[in-house]
Amino acid sequence: MSKPSFVLIGCGKVGSALAYLLKEKNYPVVGVASKNIASAQKLAEKLNCQAVDKPEKITRQAELVFITTPDREIAQVAQSVARQGGFRPGQVVIHTSGVCGAGELRGVREAGAFAVSMHPIQAVADVETALKNLPGSYFALEGDAEALPVATAIVSDLGGHFFFIQAKDKPLYHAAACIISNYLVGLAYFSTGLYQSFGLSRKEAFQALLPLIQGTLNNIKQNGPTLALTGPIDRGDEKTIKNHLNALTQKVTQEEVDLYCALGLYIISIAREKGSLNVEQAAKLQTIFAKGMSCQGGESIFE
Repeated sequence: MSKPSFVLIGCGKVGSALAYLLKEKNYPVVGVASKNIASAQKLAEKLNCQAVDKPEKITRQAELVFITTPDREIAQVAQSVARQGGFRPGQVVIHTSGVCGAGELRGVREAGAFAVSMHPIQAVADVETALKNLPGSYFALEGDAEALPVATAIVSDLGGHFFFIQAKDKPLYHAAACIISNYLVGLAYFSTGLYQSFGLSRKEAFQALLPLIQGTLNNIKQNGPTLALTGPIDRGDEKTIKNHLNALTQKVTQEEVDLYCALGLYIISIAREKGSLNVEQAAKLQTIFAKGMSCQGGESIFE
């Protein structure tokens, strides 16, 4: 069975990776479009298709139109194409934003086309990595009933998995994805920076900590996040937490001390759910973290 043809608007990392993967799965590429014609031409050369800086020149030729621009540009780009008559009845127009609903595709439905959002739950740092990571990923789908079967077929062809979501839930859904991905990067930066204080480079620190990260992920995979919890909070180890805070207040900014304490306060609730902390132990740890957040830094705050 033949696959639907597509046009790509926006030649960034996500769009480029999707275009390569879809072509591998025998989706015919009509062309690619970007306001930066040089980036469009570079991608088009690899895909063996045409490149344009005005997408409405080619969008009507395709059955699918992917808009993979930054979130802030989706509505504007869709509206511009619609005003130029670039959409036609029966087309499926897809954006890949995690936070925006299908309604962000302005003018699409008025043209008789169908709108859908198809967001991969995956970190896309570069095209090469994305080509490896996108297959097998989960995708959150939301939009017109007529477009959803097309989106599910695309995800299946990519070897991925999908679930359906309502537009009103997308900001919360995307916040959760950012926490697990972007904030993990922030924690890795914080942690490796601490190792620099006793002589390791950030690269060396990451190599030393990577087995711990992978082991923690394995524990979460095996047991779920609650039962995977280990460490001093899980044990109710007040002395260790105090030693941490004494060291941190002498080495890092108050902002970083506050981050350590805020996360610690949150983890107390996980330990309580796990059953490893009783009420009294939790209260003592809460007091320690609260004191850490109120300190001025530079001096030990616990004897």
